[in-house]
Amino acid sequence: MQGLFKRASVSLFALMLVLPLAAHAQTAKTVPESQMQMQLSFAPLVKQTSGAVVNVYAEKTVQRQSPFAGDPFFEQFFGQQMPNRSEKQSSLGSGVIVEANGTVVTNNHVIEGADDIKVALSDGREFPCKVVLRDDRVDLAVLKIDTKESFPTLPIGNSDTVEVGDLVLAIGNPFGVGQTVTSGIVSALARNQVIKNEFGFFIQTDASINPGNSGGALMNMKGELIGINTAIFSRGGGSNGIGFAIPANLVKVFLASADAGVKSFERPYVGASFDAVTSEVAEALGLNKARGALVVKVSEGGPAAKAGLKAGEIVTAVDGVSVEHPDALLYRLTTAGLGNSVKLTVIENGREEQLPLTLVRAPETSPRDQRIIGGRTPFSGAVVENLSPRVADELRMPPESAGVVVSEVKEDSPAARLGFEPKDIIVSINGTDVKSTSELSEIADSDPGFWRVEIERDGQRIRQFFR
Repeated sequence: MQGLFKRASVSLFALMLVLPLAAHAQTAKTVPESQMQMQLSFAPLVKQTSGAVVNVYAEKTVQRQSPFAGDPFFEQFFGQQMPNRSEKQSSLGSGVIVEANGTVVTNNHVIEGADDIKVALSDGREFPCKVVLRDDRVDLAVLKIDTKESFPTLPIGNSDTVEVGDLVLAIGNPFGVGQTVTSGIVSALARNQVIKNEFGFFIQTDASINPGNSGGALMNMKGELIGINTAIFSRGGGSNGIGFAIPANLVKVFLASADAGVKSFERPYVGASFDAVTSEVAEALGLNKARGALVVKVSEGGPAAKAGLKAGEIVTAVDGVSVEHPDALLYRLTTAGLGNSVKLTVIENGREEQLPLTLVRAPETSPRDQRIIGGRTPFSGAVVENLSPRVADELRMPPESAGVVVSEVKEDSPAARLGFEPKDIIVSINGTDVKSTSELSEIADSDPGFWRVEIERDGQRIRQFFR
């Protein structure tokens, strides 16, 4: 009877590996209990899913400057013989087909700046494709294969059900050697501060991830996509057992935006700024551990203010799901989706309460009134706009930013040569505060001849003098 029980356990475990479970089936997770179970193969699962993982080839044109550029003597004698040259640069990554019409999800950094993008299937066929939607903050991009053919897909799972210790497979094209499968476990969840300036909520895995795996699939034992492999943590550039993937639930929201035909991916506007809860803050507030998002500032009239959120409070959960840090809060709000409402669990003075928060897009509180400055001014060639939460979000600036901002600088313009950059906030000119683009335009048209300009760049005030 005992031997029969062991054989039944083996058969059940094998069946779990070979056959994908129904979308809503709930199966208890088990630990291998015998040597026979340890010898079972992932091959059936790989055969079932690998056709939906593609290689992504991105090519862009870059300008190589002449070594004599900028030197009057050498330019006079050699400049015409060695002009600036353009050359092609290629990058390689991976992607996952998520819709039968050829919709592919990959990392933004794989295709960033590319002039030509192609995908290659596991059977060797290649197809051109176009970019449908991309966003550098979440490091995701959606591509569409240019054909009417139907393709195999990888179903997107629920990454909120992933647990530390779960078995996972990573499929991609490391180092350009061809499609490769590696296995491992989920090492950690909700990792933040992994990559500078990127979305701070990752699944950590010890499945080998190397250059070229970016954009590939992190898959569970049901054959579902639970993450898009995006980064490795290594000084030497190779896998040392620490890799990170963007959770599938964020991929779902991003894909829905692409399918809706929007031009940019928008995250909910909260109207509040948050900071991490340090051990000192937790002790001062009487918390038993440092977790959550500390409310630092609440914008008047914003969604947070309407919900009753106040500075000094700590958000510990969204719809009952624990929030460990501010990045986790942003992730939970983003995956909840614009137009929906969530309940924030908030702690103040040891008292816990639930606050309803409506998720809306960033508002354009003042018309942007975009203008291109011309004439004999230091700003000639600069595109300026009135700041609002919407404009700040588009320019990746703090939502509370205010004033007149440089959104673009035309190449080789006076503004570019004088060092003005996108995101510069023009604070004052000749001692007069600049509050709108119309005021800036009037000052520029007056041509005072002498310019004392104060700008704000990355929180720092810079003063310049021009004639």
